[in-house]
Amino acid sequence: MNMVEHVPILEVKNLTVERGGVCILNVPSLSIDKGEILALIGPNGAGKTTLLQTLSYLLSPFGGEILFNGEKIGSNHSVFTYRRRLAMVFQEPLLFDTTVFNNVASGLKIRGMKRGETRDKVMEQLKQFGIDHLKDRSAKTLSGGEAQRTSLARAFAIQPEILFLDEPFASLDPPTRESLIEDLERILYQTKTTTIFATHDRLEAINLSDRIAVMNGGRILQIGSPSEVMNHPLDEFVASFVGVETILTGKVLKKDGGTFVASVAGNEIEAVGDVTLGETVILCIRPEHVTLSTQPQKEATSARNVFPGKILKIAPLGPYQKIQLDCRFPLVAYVTNHSLEELSLTEGKEVRASFKATAIHVVRKREG
Repeated sequence: MNMVEHVPILEVKNLTVERGGVCILNVPSLSIDKGEILALIGPNGAGKTTLLQTLSYLLSPFGGEILFNGEKIGSNHSVFTYRRRLAMVFQEPLLFDTTVFNNVASGLKIRGMKRGETRDKVMEQLKQFGIDHLKDRSAKTLSGGEAQRTSLARAFAIQPEILFLDEPFASLDPPTRESLIEDLERILYQTKTTTIFATHDRLEAINLSDRIAVMNGGRILQIGSPSEVMNHPLDEFVASFVGVETILTGKVLKKDGGTFVASVAGNEIEAVGDVTLGETVILCIRPEHVTLSTQPQKEATSARNVFPGKILKIAPLGPYQKIQLDCRFPLVAYVTNHSLEELSLTEGKEVRASFKATAIHVVRKREG
């Protein structure tokens, strides 16, 4: 992630897009700092691509204002001048039927750069993305990963002031995707290029971004740092989308200072928060905050919530195993492959699940 100067390069005011009388995008305000990497995440149809295309003036008409370096586009900044300072990379690489070298050079040629300078800039980007050995290859013969690297090299060759990425890794296989994300992260850090990218993969967003904006229904529901959005979701939708596997509804039974006890399916769960007696609350518990044990509870534990449970399902999830439990309420835990073996966890086994009161993120239920 980049060290961000807090100087807005792009600002949005009352941005709306309507199609067929239906509002498909409504962003009252958005400010992106110079050098910042902003991830737009959300399900298909959330409005991520519409927002990207509007910000890059690929989509019109729209309502509201877009300001670039403090000036409204369309007044002192012409749309043409603005768009020449941007680069856009799509999910499917849009390459010309020519060599890799000529594809990467295309934006520089359009800008009238001299041949020698063009060659130097193209070779620099080909090396950055590890495809200099492909420079004379036809773009038609490239693999998906090679084509996307070519597309990114072409975008960086013009040294854009803002880079827009629309699901650039979605169609790549996992090893290719991971390798490209690693390289892109390094290059963005070196160049400090302001970047706005759309993805439905929260891990991509966490790895690459300074801030995450969660979108749904054409609106930004929450925006903040990755840790803020992941650990303090504003509502149930955001919680479910950013990987909170356990979302419980409870009623506040008692409170004492900064802690309270909520009733969830006849169980008492202690959490931290400022609530009122009788209030309905949403309790969000991330799976990595749940600890499993097969031993009876003898030792002292700092976890205030300890429940017997039965393992319903075990599913592999990369370096972890996802454990679905029935504790008279549904609960999900992640354990390492080593812990799975060490605890001899199997489906149907009785275990003890625990989590701290401080590990619960509380969302106050909106009435109505």
